[in-house]
Amino acid sequence: MSQHLLSLIVLICLAFPCTAQYKLLNPQVSKIVASVSEERIVEILKKLENFGTRNLLSSQTDPVRGIGAARQWIYSQFRSYNSRLEVRYDQYKLKKITEPNSRVPRDVDLYNVVAVLPGKVHPEQRIIISGHYDTLVLTGPTGNSTTAGETPPAGDPNGPEPGVTDNASGTACVMELARVMSQYEFDKTVVFIAFAGEEEGLLGSSLYAAKAKKAEQQIEAVLNNDIIGFEASGSGRIENRRVNVFSDDPSDSPSRTLARYAREIGERYVPMMKVDTVFRSDRVSRGGDHTPFAQEGFAAVRLSSPQENLANEHTTTDTFSNTSPAYITRVTKVNGAIAASLAWAPMAPETSEQVERGGRKVTRLFLTRGTARSDAVLKWKHSPDKDHAGYVVVMRSTTSPFWEREVFVGKVAEFTVPDVSIDEWVFGVKAVDLEGNESLVSPYVPLGRPKRVVEVY
Repeated sequence: MSQHLLSLIVLICLAFPCTAQYKLLNPQVSKIVASVSEERIVEILKKLENFGTRNLLSSQTDPVRGIGAARQWIYSQFRSYNSRLEVRYDQYKLKKITEPNSRVPRDVDLYNVVAVLPGKVHPEQRIIISGHYDTLVLTGPTGNSTTAGETPPAGDPNGPEPGVTDNASGTACVMELARVMSQYEFDKTVVFIAFAGEEEGLLGSSLYAAKAKKAEQQIEAVLNNDIIGFEASGSGRIENRRVNVFSDDPSDSPSRTLARYAREIGERYVPMMKVDTVFRSDRVSRGGDHTPFAQEGFAAVRLSSPQENLANEHTTTDTFSNTSPAYITRVTKVNGAIAASLAWAPMAPETSEQVERGGRKVTRLFLTRGTARSDAVLKWKHSPDKDHAGYVVVMRSTTSPFWEREVFVGKVAEFTVPDVSIDEWVFGVKAVDLEGNESLVSPYVPLGRPKRVVEVY
């Protein structure tokens, strides 16, 4: 085939993108999605509500009420799902925080509950599905602060704190997916975490993320679920076929790359749901347990209801009767599709490398203009698995939020997009296996030039 004809075919593929042959539905992923049970989610929501309170400062020893009883039940449920789940407590001793309206006014033990499903091919690669199980009722007029810096004081930690939507909903998602996904073997390790101390300042997740960073864990993705139970806002507006996915800047950060993946894979396997990417780290002046992971450099996103009822959050009215199990079930299905696809997907290709230049390490992109100086020449490094199908090159304009064009290029390690300026487009590449599982996109992201210091005499 002549180079001219090849170039013409490539340009046609890029100009008229269509559903590619590699975009298959993996039957195993579809089965996981179909196995998510609304009935079991209802059981989890009601059980967590029945602990009365799950406040971090509530009883650690009462067998039926308080955070101690709740964490023991979550632990025992994880243990009951499958013997291959490695279940443990991730425990810390917190010192009291001495400041006005402190939510940690005394020393307290904090327990994250962790269930690990080891991978079989790339066990070092981790996919985390998380949600916090602790609760908080505030004594402010609405239970919420909408102005940065304002912190309403907490109420009695042993008083009623049902916390069904915030955040038994996220915990139910984590637990139900642990039950379903533990029946399968994945290439990568899947970790299910119920965090504590979120309401006191993302304490459990911050400690876990810092420890993971220090241990040099390879966390490929964090899917954090927080407030996924509301389908109606305080104004009465209904949104029960849409879920928001928050991700941090910049536009091709690891978290933003994961958000785009969540949108594409979530809607592919759960077409009843629209996965809306919100390009900000979280809701205005608020936070969640994905944030500490993003701050440590991991890809982390938050899934959350687009319609929040702030009159119920952090109040005694955050009950089972004011949440939507059907909506939680659909969001859990979206999580399952994303996590399973990624856990079976190939490793992402490498589009850059670290090199020594002028006595310091710099990042060199595998992206050039080619010998003609007017093409886009993409190269990548990858160690394919045995079920490798090939690679897909993607591109978008610099002002577009999503990949606009793509072409399946097969089992190659280099590809030229003819007569296309690398200055006007963002490029990326992903790996695909024979079952249709896709890796995250590895973007070709140029780094800014270091500031030059000029001395003047």
